[in-house]
Amino acid sequence: MNYYSLNHIAPKTSFKEAVIKGLAPDKGLYFPESITPLPKAFFENIDNLSHSEIAFEAIKQFVAPDIPEKVLKTIVEETLSFDFPVVELNKNISTLELFHGPTMAFKDVGARFMARCLGYFNQNNDREVTVLVATSGDTGGAVANGFLGVKGVKVVILYPSGKVSDIQEKQLTTLGQNIKALEVDGTFDDCQTMVKTAFLDENLTSKMQLTSANSINVARWLPQLFYFMFAYKQLHNKYKDIVFSVPSGNFGNICAGMMAQQLGLPINHFVAANNVNNVVTRYLISQLYEPKPSVQTVSNAMDVGAPSNFVRIQEIYKNNFESLKENISSYSFTDSQTKEAMLDIYKNYKYVADPHGAVGYLGCVSYLKVHPEVHCVFLETAHSTKFLDVVEEVIKKRQPLPEQIKSVMGKDKVAVKISTYEDLKSFLLN
Repeated sequence: MNYYSLNHIAPKTSFKEAVIKGLAPDKGLYFPESITPLPKAFFENIDNLSHSEIAFEAIKQFVAPDIPEKVLKTIVEETLSFDFPVVELNKNISTLELFHGPTMAFKDVGARFMARCLGYFNQNNDREVTVLVATSGDTGGAVANGFLGVKGVKVVILYPSGKVSDIQEKQLTTLGQNIKALEVDGTFDDCQTMVKTAFLDENLTSKMQLTSANSINVARWLPQLFYFMFAYKQLHNKYKDIVFSVPSGNFGNICAGMMAQQLGLPINHFVAANNVNNVVTRYLISQLYEPKPSVQTVSNAMDVGAPSNFVRIQEIYKNNFESLKENISSYSFTDSQTKEAMLDIYKNYKYVADPHGAVGYLGCVSYLKVHPEVHCVFLETAHSTKFLDVVEEVIKKRQPLPEQIKSVMGKDKVAVKISTYEDLKSFLLN
């Protein structure tokens, strides 16, 4: 498989080079040159396949020939060493739990897959690779855990000071070893801008090999298509018209779901559930794509004012607005609406949702008002205890901490404070 830049200036490249570079030299995101749908028999017989078998068949065309099939099977099995259960709340709404991995966030899948791919590519390379990543919350912890101890790889994580939860901060600042955390005086968008600037700084890239583990990296982004297939396997015998409501920040997750659809997954529609950072909700109304500075909310991982992956979504639909709008709806919700939803879910279903899942739930409710015949699945992207202050304030009940969270709570935070790109560059060079 070759990959091309969505800015269409840089030359095409292999999966390996796309993973190692992260961002194309012309600043564009990489996109696969072709998408070959899986045979109908694959989906007809999906009940007979394990998670690893489903994932292997779905991803292999995107990595061949750079990773041998035997190695890829091992990578997939190691990546998917936890469960992805669907919990039905009522006859119209279910939630897909994506928080059963080591950092209790959906990003564990992409981070673990990418770490293993990069480890394979770098096994005989004497040159150290530096993974540079910006996080609005869960990416940092997932990447830190996924890459911890990987030979020849150093990880530098930028996060916005005071804008991630205490537990999220602990998960990315306490591991040590090859993981370094930079606390940025600014927003997630500032962090992401610094990362993109670093990739394009020839004075920096001539001295070190940089790559990204944000969803701009194809090895972080593409594996997220797996769990849409896992949910379909669990629900298709009971519900024929399945819609996914995806809490959306940088839009990598919902874009991966659309890639699963391109592979033939029989899904009719997606809902992009936004908080007040709602550039896509506004775009689908006005056709004007106008990124704005992000606003801090209780669903902090979605506080993105310029979602990187939306350009990939536009590419899937060949930049045809009407075609895109047929397949995606989008709604925006305030913090007060999010908290009300968390309380409603708890009272009505005895289910504790995190703020991001609650936004996804609201997306389901909004879509079902117009399409009451469908079954809507919202993604529960992180465990509720990662947002203890919000969750316990809303449901008025103390929550027990899972072992994955307990393991970091007593550790000391280690982070370097920076304010500007020059601070970042100085840190990387020194």
